[in-house]
Amino acid sequence: MSASDISVFDMFSIGIGPSSSHTVGPMLAARQAVHALAERTQLTATAAVKVTFYGSLAATGIGHGTPGAVIAGLEGLDPRTCDPAAVRGRWEALKGEPLINLAGAHQVVMSIADVEFRAGERKPLHTNAVEMIFLDAGGQVLHRDLAYSVGGGFVMREGDLAQRTHRGVWRAFNSADDLLAACTTERVDIAELALRNEMYCADMPSDEALRHSHLRLDAIAAAMRACVDAGTQTTGVLPGPLQVPRRAAGIATALAADTSGRDRSTEWLHAFAIAVNEENASGNRIVTAPTNGAAGIVPAVLSYCERFLHATRETIRTYLLTAGIIGTIIKRNASISGAELGCQGEVGSACAMAAAGLCAVLGGSPAQVENAAEIAIEHHLGLTCDPVGGLVQIPCIERNAVASVTAVSAARLALHGTGRHHVSLDVVIETMRQTGNDMSDRYKETATGGLAVNVVEC
Repeated sequence: MSASDISVFDMFSIGIGPSSSHTVGPMLAARQAVHALAERTQLTATAAVKVTFYGSLAATGIGHGTPGAVIAGLEGLDPRTCDPAAVRGRWEALKGEPLINLAGAHQVVMSIADVEFRAGERKPLHTNAVEMIFLDAGGQVLHRDLAYSVGGGFVMREGDLAQRTHRGVWRAFNSADDLLAACTTERVDIAELALRNEMYCADMPSDEALRHSHLRLDAIAAAMRACVDAGTQTTGVLPGPLQVPRRAAGIATALAADTSGRDRSTEWLHAFAIAVNEENASGNRIVTAPTNGAAGIVPAVLSYCERFLHATRETIRTYLLTAGIIGTIIKRNASISGAELGCQGEVGSACAMAAAGLCAVLGGSPAQVENAAEIAIEHHLGLTCDPVGGLVQIPCIERNAVASVTAVSAARLALHGTGRHHVSLDVVIETMRQTGNDMSDRYKETATGGLAVNVVEC
């Protein structure tokens, strides 16, 4: 699989919180499993379902709402279109009524005892694994499905890589160096190359493909704005035992009332990012960018562009296309999964994407855009994923706020250079991959090390 085989739009999927890998991915996997069961004409023969979570899904799944997401997926709900309220508490509801409605069409008995957590067991392809077994009335297995949620809402199964076909693109690339070379050869910027690749894959006349791509980009931007708006207007306490108070609305209100004339752009960035991540922690509508745990960074910088740079619709399209294509390179050559690489893979990747997009908006050359992404990732190397209580709240929310500022700094720093630098984006991505592989599993979304342990003990 080359980086160009991943669509920019795959890096910005609309779903629900609180986690792309622990909520959206498992929900999609369950929905796919039920569809496969129906295609085998075994849906109505199913009398029971057993679900087992492995690795990181088992370790922090309850805090991330994973069991409820899987139940919702088994019932046919799609995270991209469903009412988020229909997912929250779905697993707990089995205590009172141990029934689920497979694909919304066939009722079977299922209780919380049918869900098992094996945190100490890791399946071969990825630490985020869920197995669903569908049984008939006699206890015989009708269908067994083992799926991996590999980050960003992406789902894989055994054999997927071998069966994957390359999508035809205008200009293929595997790395940042390939991308820069293609831009030079074709005399286009990164956003234009990304757009032409998406149009080429759309399998429709060019004018229709352009309009279709623009509509998709505009829908992503609109969903990001809606999330920021919701978060900056909502007060209260986040769900879960930590009882973390929501802060974005208070910050935004104070900033709007400030008539001192001082520069408040950094604080607005904080408010935008916190707003998105509070919405995510509440299980509300979110744009995975490229994950949910790091979903506040790209929207925060987008809002920064609109509020302080007076960005146009076309400018925002450039921002998203540039950010998205950097995300595809990171996913292809390392990972965007916190359970695989720690938070460097989530927040580091999102920061690089936002920095690259902003650099392009500010007029940066492809080389300067690549440099901005490199600076952003480089200064997140080694960042652990240690969510307190297994919730996407502490330190995740503030981490997004700080990384949003880092993205702006990285973009502006890159603009002061020529684009030539000692450490390339490809090198820092490979370094992130190696660092993640060397990192103890305690610091990779298992809530068994770092702040996840020490905050509880204090």
